[in-house]
Amino acid sequence: MLEHEFERLYLRFRLLQYKELFARIREKDGSLSATEASAAEVIYLLDRPTIKEFADFLNISQPNATYKVNSLINHGYIVREASESDRRESRLVVTDKFLGYYGRNAGFIRSMMDNIRAKFTPEEIDQLEQMIRRVSDEALD
Repeated sequence: MLEHEFERLYLRFRLLQYKELFARIREKDGSLSATEASAAEVIYLLDRPTIKEFADFLNISQPNATYKVNSLINHGYIVREASESDRRESRLVVTDKFLGYYGRNAGFIRSMMDNIRAKFTPEEIDQLEQMIRRVSDEALD
């Protein structure tokens, strides 16, 4: 039962994420394709990765990763910044343009949190928060 409900929640989140993603994609200059939007989001979630870290995470070749990065740079969604520890290395950093694009997702989360606060007691919310924190902390270990 737990596995079924967890998978159901996970799939619902993914479905809503795709809905938001495709709602943001526009057919005009400077817009992101679904692949580009996903690549930019991975860069954001990896928090300033190198191209190698980005490529390794997605299990793609470095030339393929470089092509995706250059496209995102040309659109103005990411920039390369020299690493403070090794000036030969650069880090991929999302721009304010990406954050504005990505921030549209915040409405979905805000709406979901409003629903939770309206339907659960403060004690249930506290318990849910603690459980989510524990699951999240264990997810990548």
